Amino acid sequence: MEPVTLQLIPATDQHCTFARNLTRRAMLRYYHEFDLLWIEEAFDQAWGWREQWLIVEGDTPLGFCSLSQDRQALYIRELHLIEAARGRGIGTQVLEQMAVWAAERRLPLLRLTVFKSNPAQGLYRRRGFAAVGEDECFVRMQRVIRPGHL
Repeated sequence: MEPVTLQLIPATDQHCTFARNLTRRAMLRYYHEFDLLWIEEAFDQAWGWREQWLIVEGDTPLGFCSLSQDRQALYIRELHLIEAARGRGIGTQVLEQMAVWAAERRLPLLRLTVFKSNPAQGLYRRRGFAAVGEDECFVRMQRVIRPGHL
């Protein structure tokens, strides 16, 4: 399989509907499974204060990721791909780009939270993430970033 030429470009407010709909489609089954309520307004509020990136191949949006950071870590808040883009190594490429960004920002950790039943945990483990905590719905995972050792 040929590697996909991806770009991460800053998302704008015009991409919010695409990102919200993609997230809802990807996550609604987990919200139902864990009896959580999907709130459109919460997504839209977070859109305003998080770093939003569109994952594109040429002119085609394949997904998006949403980031935040503190003094210790770059947090992947959302990472979603359209159905046709899954299983093509795109998630791996995006995760590796996030690791590069964390190193460039001199942050020692890359963190995310994933639903306990989400099979994406396998991808995260293969990319160096380890579980560091959990609750009734979620597993908190992190990857240690060593600048120059990606």
